[in-house]
Amino acid sequence: KPMILWINEGLMVFFFFLIGLEIKREVLEGQLSSPSQIALPAFAAVGGMAVPAVIYLAFNHGDPAAARGWAVPVATDIVLALACLAVLGRRVPLSLKVFLTALAIFDDFGTLVVIAAFYSEGLSVAALLAAVAALFVLVGLNRFRVGSVTAYGIVTVFLWAAVLESGVHATMAGVLAAWTLPMRVGGREFLHQVEHDLTPWVALLIVPLFAFFNAGIALDGMTVETVLSPVSLGVVLGLFLGKPLGVMAGAGLAVATGLGRLPPNVGWPQICGVALLAGVGFTMSLFVAALAFEGPGAVLSVNLSVVIGSTLSAIAG
Repeated sequence: KPMILWINEGLMVFFFFLIGLEIKREVLEGQLSSPSQIALPAFAAVGGMAVPAVIYLAFNHGDPAAARGWAVPVATDIVLALACLAVLGRRVPLSLKVFLTALAIFDDFGTLVVIAAFYSEGLSVAALLAAVAALFVLVGLNRFRVGSVTAYGIVTVFLWAAVLESGVHATMAGVLAAWTLPMRVGGREFLHQVEHDLTPWVALLIVPLFAFFNAGIALDGMTVETVLSPVSLGVVLGLFLGKPLGVMAGAGLAVATGLGRLPPNVGWPQICGVALLAGVGFTMSLFVAALAFEGPGAVLSVNLSVVIGSTLSAIAG
């Protein structure tokens, strides 16, 4: 297989595995463990995914090939968005960072659902059954409180191979495996320890490798028409305008209905700033672009649009 496939469908499984661990931890014990904590970021995330998709399709609804990229501007890069917020230091209330983290987690989960539902092709029943069997084994390891990382790792490799052959995108194996890990084994923090050990490898090796192989932009032949094409405008405006509009609309609906409330010491102008930062979609947007478009020329053009939209969102936020 080409090296880029080993990175996108192999190494990136660890990235999505880490996302799966974060989602499970936050739902069971963290920022998403009660209905009152869930409503505001959940509504904001749904709005922040729907409006960019609508804006993109408004530019590209007449072109079926281009319309496949509707999910490119719906994603938020949680690491870069939080890094932008961290630049402001202590001027940012902790509750605002918590809100952005929860928003990005819901956003990531929504993107995972989109990838599984819309970018999986040629499903193999036999491979899916093998994947289900591997998943049952992982659940069994959890139920018997097995504390061996090696045991989970071996079964996860089998799960990854089965999912890869099934037609569902292989990165789903990482998320599913993460959800089977027990929180604690024999009184020790099992899931937290795995997450802690894996984070530097993902942040310092896997994500940079992915970006290096996928974000390269060849400017030869790039014209104003390319930058102003419907696909490019759909991605840029989806990230830069659609994301904040959708997040603000979703958050406003949550508060107006009484299902959610603003975090302590946070006002609407600060929510607006975070909504703009949600338009930083770099890693996840590049990943979806690689799934949505065929041919290096189309992908590179979309990648440039992702970089432009994410940069504008970061500066504005």
